[in-house]
Amino acid sequence: MANAIPLGPHGRFLHPFDPPPALPLSRLRDQREVMLESLTDPSEWDESTENGEELVYVRSGISRQVLRRLRNGAWRAQAELDLHGLTRAEAKIELVEFLHECFRRGARCVRIIHGKGLGSPNREPVLKQAVRHWLAQREEVLAYVQARPADGGGGAVVVLLKSRP
Repeated sequence: MANAIPLGPHGRFLHPFDPPPALPLSRLRDQREVMLESLTDPSEWDESTENGEELVYVRSGISRQVLRRLRNGAWRAQAELDLHGLTRAEAKIELVEFLHECFRRGARCVRIIHGKGLGSPNREPVLKQAVRHWLAQREEVLAYVQARPADGGGGAVVVLLKSRP
């Protein structure tokens, strides 16, 4: 190696190799789904699962006992999302990102505060109705109920998520 002679320039330009940045494919897919859903927003809803103004949902195949335990506060919320002051579009994006992150972390029970609509035009709960539709459309949501009065009552919902495989 002591007598090695370096080779002369070969006349080609070697571009530095920078790997492309990682793409958050799951987030991009979720955002695309949100945009598509916001245009169509199917509102298939089983009215038999709703009692008056109380928000209640249970995915088919899930025991009603699970719903009862969720309503009684048997599970403690491991994460919380507050949607106060957001528009429908902003709330939908925040909800999708929140659910995705909670599922990724393995959280089973979460609370979503949508408010009672007291600050909305005509004092109608815009986000309350939207949140119930969005949650029912999410595959990771097994059930949800209106929060107990101490946890937000009619202005919040407690959601049970699938366990991570």
